[in-house]
Amino acid sequence: MSSLSQKRIIVGVTGGIAAYKSPDLVRRLRDAGATVRVVMTANAEQFITPLTLQAVSDHSVHRSNLLDADAESAMSHIQLARWADAVLIAPATADFIARMAHGLADDLLSTLCLATEARVAVAPSMNQRMWQHAATRENVAVLAKRGVSVFGPASGSQACGETGPGRMPEPTELVESLSALFGSQALGGVKVLVTAGPTQEAIDPVRNITNRSSGKMGYAVARAAAEAGADVVLVSGPTHVPYPEKVRVIPVISALHMHQAVMTEVANTDIFIGVAAVADYRPAEFHQQKIKKTNDQLTIKLVKNPDILTAVAKSVKPPFTVGFAAETENLEAHAREKLMRKGIDMIAANRVGDADVGLESDENELLILDRMDTKRLPRSSKRQLARNLIEEIATRYCAKSTSKNIRRAHR
Repeated sequence: MSSLSQKRIIVGVTGGIAAYKSPDLVRRLRDAGATVRVVMTANAEQFITPLTLQAVSDHSVHRSNLLDADAESAMSHIQLARWADAVLIAPATADFIARMAHGLADDLLSTLCLATEARVAVAPSMNQRMWQHAATRENVAVLAKRGVSVFGPASGSQACGETGPGRMPEPTELVESLSALFGSQALGGVKVLVTAGPTQEAIDPVRNITNRSSGKMGYAVARAAAEAGADVVLVSGPTHVPYPEKVRVIPVISALHMHQAVMTEVANTDIFIGVAAVADYRPAEFHQQKIKKTNDQLTIKLVKNPDILTAVAKSVKPPFTVGFAAETENLEAHAREKLMRKGIDMIAANRVGDADVGLESDENELLILDRMDTKRLPRSSKRQLARNLIEEIATRYCAKSTSKNIRRAHR
């Protein structure tokens, strides 16, 4: 299965002769399983029509005007920036590369490149002398330093009649290069167990106790771990989020079900990431029939659920254990207390209660703590935040594994 499966890709088309390759690129990205939206600059429309790219992408093309009220669903540059998993500028002219390097934002494509937290890549296409000019090389170096991937250019004959570097790579090569961005092996061969979503604690056949967790963050973490090469098992409470690709999902309902599933899997786990919002308590008694509304008050006795995170940390051969802490106040203090009390390796804390972040939102921000350090992951989409979190987990897991191996070697 392609690493581009279910990825959201923006293809930016600028005004170069290689724009004739862009429809084939879009088609091949879709063949790889990606959803593609196209953004064109005004100059790109001098080389290829928006209608062609609309036909191959199966979506209306977003054109250069930043304030196009007639654009599909009025999707703004900010919405597009948040929607994308990756932005690929192909072809990327010398002019557009220069504008990116200087942070200009005077049309839709340049603006969303500044606004997005997704991966950004450029496929340069220009005359070989323009490519070799010091200004272009410096601009490309600036972009690379900022984390922009540079695909190519290839060498060969050019439309101007000259021969040399400056050709945009072929669409098949660009698809492979873009796939590689999602094919990190930071956790290659590592077994990762993730919990996600809420649990539902039944009161009677029609009522339960639950919480506002959507499962979005946990699913994003599972997907990011799979992208990093891990063998991922996701134990999920009830959600409406589509199952991630390349992840084995174990659906559960209650905290007891989740505890049982986790403890069954944990012996074969290298990293455990407890993202689920597990109910702390459950009704002491399940009523076989629906409770009738006969009294003004109803008392339900609750009993404590098993603590999954603590159970994993205290298992016979505990994995590298990562917890989540959702707090409404004193975020760092409460998170550090939970880290120490439960004896886990790392904790990711986020503030809840705000309408536009955490829980049901598509965005989040995290404070990461381990025994020695604290690091903030700034607000971003949960997809991007999950990738950043997995990078932090991989770094700490590898450091701990290396330390263990060194200690064994000196025994």
